[in-house]
Amino acid sequence: MTPSVVNLPEELVFDWDQGNLNKNRLKHNVTWEECEEIFYNEPLLVNPDIKHSQQEVRYKVLGQTNLGRGLLLAFTFRNDKIRVISARDQSRKETNVYQQLSIAKIHQE
Repeated sequence: MTPSVVNLPEELVFDWDQGNLNKNRLKHNVTWEECEEIFYNEPLLVNPDIKHSQQEVRYKVLGQTNLGRGLLLAFTFRNDKIRVISARDQSRKETNVYQQLSIAKIHQE
């Protein structure tokens, strides 16, 4: 993943329903609260997910929870709301990319 610019809304609103509220907790032990947290923590690495964007535009995001847990989320926008499709822990490769981005941001400041 290379850094990309995706304009997130100024006010973040999430779209949760019975279909996706607990799906990631059951499958990957990631809560819906953790999914939301990463959008408020820096750095946030968002890229288009071209492979999975046939029916709607989807994105992949690398971020961290308030407790520093590295996650990869797939999401889309529906009715101006963020709809999380899936969430899981970052792979080793994704963690390395995320850490490199964090280091680069620190050196820019």
